[in-house]
Amino acid sequence: MQKKAKNKKPVITLRNVKRLYKVGVECIHALDGINLQLCENEYVAIMGPSGSGKSTLMNVLGCLDRATDGCYELDGRDTTKMSDAALARVRNERIGFVFQSFELLSHSSAIKNVEMPLIYSKNGWWSRRKLAMAVLERVGLADRVKHKPNQLSGGEKQRVAIARALICNPSILLADEPTGNLDSKTSDGIMQLFDQLHSQGQTIVIVTHEDNIARHAERIIRMKDGRIHSDGPVVESSTRNRNDNLGREQI
Repeated sequence: MQKKAKNKKPVITLRNVKRLYKVGVECIHALDGINLQLCENEYVAIMGPSGSGKSTLMNVLGCLDRATDGCYELDGRDTTKMSDAALARVRNERIGFVFQSFELLSHSSAIKNVEMPLIYSKNGWWSRRKLAMAVLERVGLADRVKHKPNQLSGGEKQRVAIARALICNPSILLADEPTGNLDSKTSDGIMQLFDQLHSQGQTIVIVTHEDNIARHAERIIRMKDGRIHSDGPVVESSTRNRNDNLGREQI
């Protein structure tokens, strides 16, 4: 397990986490003893070939799937002992999800898509319109609040999805191949947005198979055969230096 970042509170702690699937008489170890710690304001990329366990790890981190064995603590709470209802509340209020396919409601406007998590939350539902407007402004879409997904570009759809993920002020933002459906220029814009969110304090985990996307992060975890094959900082590069110069400006 990587040492805790100095003076930073752990957001996620995994201890010997395993996820087993039975296929007929065969037992598949999708995760085989994962030990991992992520601290607040870390920017992490998870990489690995198909079948390496990276998607299973993302599902466990997002409380979309339960570990077969081991301990997963989110904000100091052991999620392995939570009821299904408690896990649903955690997914809604403490974890922000961004998907490759955007997952927007096609007949709803941008602002209604962003409001959606608050409708099911105990916190902030009474002021959801104001909060949704603020987060859309934060991602640069103040002039697109009434547009439906079919009236938005791919990059704008992903910004709406990011705004929706941020509205509950999550402990961690999980992004699964967030640029997979975007062209290179649009992808650059989305990654600059993630960089700026990180500079403002957001904890981010991105699953990707693209090295140029992973190098926006500060730390890369590489998976192989259900285990962490390597875990270390991103080597300094001109890309990282250029992104650092963005500073902590508002989006």
